[in-house]
Amino acid sequence: MRAVTLPSGIEIPVIGQGTWRVGEDPRRQKAEAEALQAGIELGLTLIDTAEMYGDGATESFLGETLGGLRQKVFLVSKVYPQNAGRGRLGRACDASLKRLRTDWLDLYLLHWRGPIPLAEMVEGMEALKAAGKIRAWGVSNLDTADMEELMRAGGLACATDQVLYNVTRRGPEFDLLPMLERSAIPAMAYSPVEQGDLPSTGALQTVAKRHGVSAYQVALAWVTRSPNVIAIPKASEIKHVRENRAAAELQLTSEDLNEIDAAYPPPSRKTRLAML
Repeated sequence: MRAVTLPSGIEIPVIGQGTWRVGEDPRRQKAEAEALQAGIELGLTLIDTAEMYGDGATESFLGETLGGLRQKVFLVSKVYPQNAGRGRLGRACDASLKRLRTDWLDLYLLHWRGPIPLAEMVEGMEALKAAGKIRAWGVSNLDTADMEELMRAGGLACATDQVLYNVTRRGPEFDLLPMLERSAIPAMAYSPVEQGDLPSTGALQTVAKRHGVSAYQVALAWVTRSPNVIAIPKASEIKHVRENRAAAELQLTSEDLNEIDAAYPPPSRKTRLAML
């Protein structure tokens, strides 16, 4: 699979697996576990979660599900903004590690900006890195001005900015994605298929028929058309996992991209960064 290189030089797959609302319903856990494990075997080894998901339940589910697969996985979790200050950040990380049944996180993200000064968050993240509890750190839901402030606050080691981005949410293209690319910081797109709520007709379907794929696969290929963007779709069934993996190989043509642009125009002005 194509890979995206983090500032540290680590390569991660261009498509991973998101886990929002995964592991919360006991009736679905078996299918969700099988889907995650199948994805890992197919190369979707980036697994994204957060202490917020199910108030820790998703991390606990992953700790059980990953089992002997941990060494194959690039594991990402996120910390509540109120837990990002001195003292609390370390305790939050330890709690996530315990639930995930691992000694380290490959990437630890600030979930969104809160009351803690960015410089204090950076200091705490670097301390966790020095202690070997995390291998890299980054942020989520930070807009351009926030990222510029982060750089001024000593955050040059930021590995990624995880943001809401898909064909219907193109706001980041105006200035955030160009800024991240100039800084060699990959963007990580969550909800890349708008939680499965993309239009079932129109340009996406037209392009999908041309390639013999689904509209969701087209949407994933579109999000990852840039070498600086990673996508983390959720898939709770093996069938969807396989489709996500195949989307990594889909090459959209200029005709495809023009049709999508006509249906979902790129932003012409700055808009506030959307988030879920």
